[in-house]
Amino acid sequence: MTLKSLITIYQKRVDIALDRCLPASTLEPQRLHEAMRYAVLNGGKRVRPLLVYLTGQLFSVDPVSLDIPASAVELIHAFSLVHDDLPAMDDDDLRRGKPTNHKAFDEATAILAGDALQTLAFYILTQAPAHRLEMIEALALATGSRGMAGGQAIDMVSVGQTLNISELENMHNHKTGMLIRACVKLGALASSSLEQSVLKTLDHYAKCIGLAFQIQDDILDVESDTETLGKLQGSDIAHNKVTYPALLGLDGAKNMANELIEEAITSLNEFDDKADPLRWMANYIITRQF
Repeated sequence: MTLKSLITIYQKRVDIALDRCLPASTLEPQRLHEAMRYAVLNGGKRVRPLLVYLTGQLFSVDPVSLDIPASAVELIHAFSLVHDDLPAMDDDDLRRGKPTNHKAFDEATAILAGDALQTLAFYILTQAPAHRLEMIEALALATGSRGMAGGQAIDMVSVGQTLNISELENMHNHKTGMLIRACVKLGALASSSLEQSVLKTLDHYAKCIGLAFQIQDDILDVESDTETLGKLQGSDIAHNKVTYPALLGLDGAKNMANELIEEAITSLNEFDDKADPLRWMANYIITRQF
C-alpha cells in the first residue's frame, strides 16, 4: 500500500470511531454536544491518529484495537485547538476553513467543549483492550504541565520576547512534540508485548518528527495562504511569536526539518519493511502543504 491509501483508510476509520464515541447532538445539553462534534468532525489531517494506526501496524495489531487510542489522541488534539483559539490565548477566528468554536458558538461553550473533549479522551481509554493504564499515563503526561499545557504556557509568556533556538525547541517539544510522542507510544502499547528498548527507539523517532512537524507549520505560516491552511496565514507574525524561520531564515528552517526527518528515518533501521509506513509518514510531515 502507499501512504496515500493508508491515510484514506485510517482517516475514514477514525472518523467513524470518533462519531461513535462522541455524544449525539440531540442529547442534552444539546449545544455543548453540538460544539464538541463541531470541534472534532469538521475536518483535519488526522496526523495523530494516523501515527497510532501506523505504529500499531508495525506490530501487526488489529486496527479494531487501535480505534480507541487513535480516537483519544484526536479528542485531545481537538480540545487543545478549541482552547488555543480562545480570545485569552491566540484569539483566532478561523480553524480548518471554518469559524473557530467560540465564534460558531460562544466563548463559554467553547471552554466547556474543550474540557469535555479532554475528559472524554481519558474515559474512552479506560475501555482500551490492552495496557490501558500505561496509555492513560502516557496521554496524561503529554497533555498536562509537562506537555501541551506547559508548552502553551511557555508560548504565552514568550510573545514579543527574544528566544534562542534551544528555548524555542524546548517550547515546541512540549507544546507539539509530547502529544506526537504519545501517539506513537499508544500505538506500540496496543501490542500484547513490547520491549523497552523498542519503545525508546520509537520515542526518538517520534521526538524528531514532532519537532519537524512544528517547523513545517512555521514554514507554511510564511509560504502558504489562508485558503490552503484553513486558518489565517501569517498569524504567527501578527501575534509577534518567535518561529523557526524568524530565527534561522526559511532555508535554515527547512534544512533543520530535513535533518530531523533523516534522523527519524535512520532511527528505524532496526525494523524491516513493516516500518515503511512510518518512514513515509516522516517524509509526509515536511512535504504537506497544510
